[in-house]
Amino acid sequence: MCRIFAIVRHHGEVAPDIRAGLKRLEYGGYDSAGIATTHQGHLFIKKDAGRIDDISARLDLDSMPGSVGIGHTRWATHGGPSRSNARPQTDCKQQIALVHNGIIENFLTLKKELQDKGHEFVSKTDTEVVAHLAEQYVKDGMAFREACLKVARTLQGSFALAILSTHEPNTVACIRKDSPLLIGTGKDGNYCASDVVAFLDHTRRAIPLESGDMALIAPDRYETVRFADGKQVERKEFTISWTTELAQKEGYPHFMLKEIFEQPRSLRYVLGQQNLYLDLLSELLDRARNVFLVAAGTSYHSCLAATYLYSKLAALPTTPVVASEFVSEYGGAVNVDTAILFVSQSGETADVLQAAEYGRLQRAATVLGVCNVLGSTLTRVARAYVLQQSGPEIGVAATKTYTAQLLVHTLLAMRLARKRGKISQVEADELDDAVKTVPSVAQKVLDNHRETAMALAKKYAGRPCFYFLGKGVNTATALEGRLKLLEIAYVPSIAYPAGESKHGPISLVEKGFPVVFTAPRDETRQTIMGNIMEMKARGATVITIGQSDDSELAEQSDEYLAMPDDIPAILTPIFYVMPLQLFAYYAAVQKGLDPDRPRNLAKSVTVV
Repeated sequence: MCRIFAIVRHHGEVAPDIRAGLKRLEYGGYDSAGIATTHQGHLFIKKDAGRIDDISARLDLDSMPGSVGIGHTRWATHGGPSRSNARPQTDCKQQIALVHNGIIENFLTLKKELQDKGHEFVSKTDTEVVAHLAEQYVKDGMAFREACLKVARTLQGSFALAILSTHEPNTVACIRKDSPLLIGTGKDGNYCASDVVAFLDHTRRAIPLESGDMALIAPDRYETVRFADGKQVERKEFTISWTTELAQKEGYPHFMLKEIFEQPRSLRYVLGQQNLYLDLLSELLDRARNVFLVAAGTSYHSCLAATYLYSKLAALPTTPVVASEFVSEYGGAVNVDTAILFVSQSGETADVLQAAEYGRLQRAATVLGVCNVLGSTLTRVARAYVLQQSGPEIGVAATKTYTAQLLVHTLLAMRLARKRGKISQVEADELDDAVKTVPSVAQKVLDNHRETAMALAKKYAGRPCFYFLGKGVNTATALEGRLKLLEIAYVPSIAYPAGESKHGPISLVEKGFPVVFTAPRDETRQTIMGNIMEMKARGATVITIGQSDDSELAEQSDEYLAMPDDIPAILTPIFYVMPLQLFAYYAAVQKGLDPDRPRNLAKSVTVV
């Protein structure tokens, strides 16, 4: 989401080193940045919207005084990119400054309570509430350490914090709950950062904090405690052997693989979404007489899956449309009673924006959005939007942003189902419980299938063509698996709804032809078994993703990727695509290709 960095030394100005560290962290957020230092009992802050180099050129970050400081490079989730919304954020008295990576889920409640006590807020961020909360606890008589501990216990959500105060100017409190945070120990001082790349120039000795830890770092010492009870704990130090480039990728050889394995974290961030935004979008979708889901590329596949979700859960018919075809082919059907949900990772895709402007200005439709970039054009033109909160995605091939979009659609469909009375309370409660497990199940799937996908890539990456087949909601999974293999491994691939395979595509099947099925145990399972038998009869090599308890399906497959048994059908697209992402990645690597830089492709297509 964002990246943070802190340095605590006995002497010497830290601002130039913080600025350099933030530059190395800029891959994790680049819409705004800032630094805070303490010097002679005063707090100094410089921050602005933009990239590090541009901000430093305007504000001369290196000139800031002080041997203790914190820095931040931002990927906006609450409040658009601006100087007031940039971090560090401060309290009313400018005595406490902090930087933050993550999402504070209860910030609206805390903000109201603090405003009632006289606190004045200057930003639209969730981060600022933490500074005022710490200020209030100090005002209530707590020492800096105790105030930080109580802050950590009060906050809900995921967060990594570095807190600096004039009350204890030689100490930085570093707090972790879910979001990554490490301590670096060196001869000239100590460090705290989201990624080791920030302090690799200064030390290779690092101590990863665990979720629930608070570390207090000073120039010549550090202490780590569990913030739940304040008891001291020891964490194991390790020596970093990575290069700076590899450290940016957290030890992964490519950004794409890193982002595949970031999916449990990005899905957890989606679940931290403020309910009021989901409620607003579901209300506007429910009011509409007709609803279009419009996107391009991978985002379109999320819409294709979503049309099944909205129909099956909420009995809401929706029409998924490729953005480049929307105005010419569907524009005449759009009117004031139409809601158009645009889905775009970047919020800057030209075809999407052209369709959004047409729907909004020429047809008076209700334009809604699901996007990953706060402050993007889509978030500015949409009447309402949900931020999927995946953080920056550096790899060109979308992975974590796709599964985050699927989860956003699922949450919207669940709200619509309740609103429209299409789901019982028992069913709703069961789905709620299942959705809460999505991040942990995603971690299990990725851990279980990394080696499997690697082995399959070694065995099959040289095949000249692939089929991907799925039914129902997992038709989208087949299409997305096909797209990943096409775009990064350059393998010609075909995807169809499985029931359509015998209407033409089956003519290509011959001995050894690889056919990939996504086949959960849902209402489509029996018919997809028939499709598998048709392919087997023609000599195909069948690779199936199905439930671990489906022995019959496994017996009919040449390769079987076993998935958890207790996944509700509507959630299977989130998990079943993950082995296909891994397979495409390892197929590209097996062929000697760079999966982060596929030929002829760009991350965001900003021309029509």
